[in-house]
Amino acid sequence: MKTIKTKLAGVYIIKREINTDKRGHFSRIFSKEFLSEIGCVLPIQQINHSYTKSKSTIRGLHYQSNPYADMKIVTCIRGKIFDVIVDLRKNSKTFLNFIEIELSEYNNESVLIPEGFAHGFQTLINDCELIYSHTAKYCKKYENGLRYDDPRLNINWPLKPYNLSDRDLKFNYINENYEGL
Repeated sequence: MKTIKTKLAGVYIIKREINTDKRGHFSRIFSKEFLSEIGCVLPIQQINHSYTKSKSTIRGLHYQSNPYADMKIVTCIRGKIFDVIVDLRKNSKTFLNFIEIELSEYNNESVLIPEGFAHGFQTLINDCELIYSHTAKYCKKYENGLRYDDPRLNINWPLKPYNLSDRDLKFNYINENYEGL
């Protein structure tokens, strides 16, 4: 495994090493030792699996507030997604900046997202599956999100947005008083 820094401090792309033979391939998705080398020492508390049927579906942009803010590792194990990570750390030099990453079953990459970031994705093909490893348990009381179409962010989703949840459509737009996390 190796890491690639992004323009958002603390967000890393994790490139997995693939061992291939006539049977197929093998790769490590998680290594406590590897993560501790880049400063991630929080234990994984929960692993979630997400399946999305339809191309162009958007999920997010989600985050949990303290005391349930969490670091997560996102891996696409089937399909292909357009992944978006937004910096919500109020004292960050990149506050409200975001990065876009394509994750797929083919590129052998995951993304490590520390506390203080919102995360969402759009499916680029049908039948996408993701694995999320979290350092805090899910707590509905502390869940929150940003609108996928917030003009302050101006995310250029690659496909026409489709199939959003009622919850995601009810998130507020960022206003001039928004201070972040």
